Amino acid sequence: MTHADAPPLHRAVERVVALDGLRVAAVLGVVAIHVTGIMVSNPEISGSLSWWFALAVNAGNIWVVPVFVMVSGALLLGEGTHRNGPASFYRRRLLRLGPAFVFWPLFYIFVVRMLISGAELTPLGVVGLLAAGTPYTHLYFLFLIVGLYAVAPVLAAFLRGGGEGRARIFAASALAATILTYTLASVFTAIGQPQSIVLNALTQWLPYVGYFLAGWALRVFVPRGTTLAVVVIATVGLLAEIVWQSGTRADHPTLNAVLPLGYLGLATALAACGVFLSFQGIFAAVALPPRARRVLATLSDAAFGVFLVHFVVLILVRMAAVALGGAVTSSLIVTVVIWAVVVAISFAISLTARRVPYLRRLF
Repeated sequence: MTHADAPPLHRAVERVVALDGLRVAAVLGVVAIHVTGIMVSNPEISGSLSWWFALAVNAGNIWVVPVFVMVSGALLLGEGTHRNGPASFYRRRLLRLGPAFVFWPLFYIFVVRMLISGAELTPLGVVGLLAAGTPYTHLYFLFLIVGLYAVAPVLAAFLRGGGEGRARIFAASALAATILTYTLASVFTAIGQPQSIVLNALTQWLPYVGYFLAGWALRVFVPRGTTLAVVVIATVGLLAEIVWQSGTRADHPTLNAVLPLGYLGLATALAACGVFLSFQGIFAAVALPPRARRVLATLSDAAFGVFLVHFVVLILVRMAAVALGGAVTSSLIVTVVIWAVVVAISFAISLTARRVPYLRRLF
């Protein structure tokens, strides 16, 4: 199986070590966001050192979803991926992503929401969750990536023959339009003219086209030396600003209006591009031995499954921690241990499932 036949977090046609590294780092960040969220939202520890640490992990990983999308764009918008036409492209993606797209939303609705969490959902409520493209906290990503798959042949056709200049202009324009729309909605809401951006199952992908294109446009940039140092320092600075702004929202309403936080904000877009370029430069500068590359590739292949399964693992591990008396909402040590356990179990499940015929199609 090649990456051309796999979901966006899976195997690449030509292994690109930086992209493998980005997938692994991003899925670790996704788990960290979901593990630390319960501490960040705890008003009893707000402002404490533990709270700030949890916030730094939570807000400092805001780049993960945009970067996942960028990696997909870097791998899926090439001419080779579409050489056999849209029908062949869609058929391969349907065979690979279709089972997961059907199974996981139903699993999280009926098993996690209703059986484990005890939620009472009517048939209409279930349909509503699916229509919104949000069957569970993280599963909007499935609807997002399917939408990007749907438009990938159109985007690739426009990019073909236009050179890198067309790719850069197209990516910058799409990303700028998204950021401007998101920012204007924030500003008008702040001045008493509420505007909301409502997405559903059919439109979850739309705001991420810019990131999808940016991954393709930036794939050829490998910063080195001083340029790499500047990119890394600027990226760290941007992430620090995001963390600080997240922790002082109430004190800076104007700043939060004109520079809204979130996956579609300006600071996040710049930070995501910075992380993407930093990984390309760092992995180009550091030659990993063959064994390390193989291990990284294996973990990268398992990242999609980790993304899908980790939330139910987190819920079960957190329930176990509470039963053992762990302070899951306030203890930094307990939170770090939960993160490590969830990561280990999720990777073990994904790696094992990928070895089992048929079951691997869900991961």
